[in-house]
Amino acid sequence: MQRFKNILFVCDEQSAYELALDRVVWLATANDAAVTLVSTIDSGGANDVSKLFSMIPGLGNQEIGETIIAVHRAKLDERATTLRDKGIAVDTKLLIGTPFIEIIRQVIKGRHDLVIKGAHRAAGRRFFPGADMHLLRKCPCPIWVLNAATEPKSQRILVAVDPDSENTGRDSLNQTLMELATSLARADGAKLDVMNVWRLQEEATLRHGLSSILDNDIDRLVSTAQNDSKARLKALVSGFSEFDDLMRVLHIKGVAGDVIPEHVAAEGIDTIVMGTLTRTGVAGLFIGNTAETILNHVSCSVLTAKAPGFATPIGTGAAGGLN
Repeated sequence: MQRFKNILFVCDEQSAYELALDRVVWLATANDAAVTLVSTIDSGGANDVSKLFSMIPGLGNQEIGETIIAVHRAKLDERATTLRDKGIAVDTKLLIGTPFIEIIRQVIKGRHDLVIKGAHRAAGRRFFPGADMHLLRKCPCPIWVLNAATEPKSQRILVAVDPDSENTGRDSLNQTLMELATSLARADGAKLDVMNVWRLQEEATLRHGLSSILDNDIDRLVSTAQNDSKARLKALVSGFSEFDDLMRVLHIKGVAGDVIPEHVAAEGIDTIVMGTLTRTGVAGLFIGNTAETILNHVSCSVLTAKAPGFATPIGTGAAGGLN
């Protein structure tokens, strides 16, 4: 994990930031990285916040807004002190606006290379509620969302890969995912499953009674798809042979959106490392369908990275932060 030098640590009240504190300390210390702590006020501005409390007698909107901002700043400073006491360079930012938008704007303006946040606190909701999913869809840098059950160290890691040497973007992303997963496994002493889920597209259609294609021909197509996929997977993992003692390579036929969540549940996986891809022609607007399906069915920690060339739809916009 020697790649992150400028970490953004989300410390708002909706995120269980305490769960991520050890990870931030570990990464910042190992990489001599700078850390920026951010908290968010979910509003278009301080005046909008104060209007929520306009019915309180004896207090003006401005005074209430200033009090709210002051409390947020004090909490940020208190959390920053914990890191500074460990010799970590820390900055703080209070962001005002729609949280995921302001976090992404800070990523762009601050040129951060990693966002770390704790899982959403709200009980009875999906692990990745709407706001977190927006962040995962649109943030240009890797995001690490941490769940209580896995910290401070991972024990079982799954990296989901889909090698394709003819697709340079996908090939580069798979290399990044393997680098992240293997270095994390080594640092934590964790076991690592490298999983590639493959299938022949439209096999069921080809085998339908209305199809005129012979079963033997379909079987040959399936065998070719399997062998090609296995060869690409072997080529990918061959570059990481130094991690053979930690690594189990799995080549499974099926639908990734089904196979991966089932494997996570059955094997007690506590951390997934996976890529997110945009739909062709609509850069930055969508997380890949498979990735989103998986995220909607797991509750472990997730470290995601984007394919090269990802373009976020979030602009820097007007200033929404307070130092």
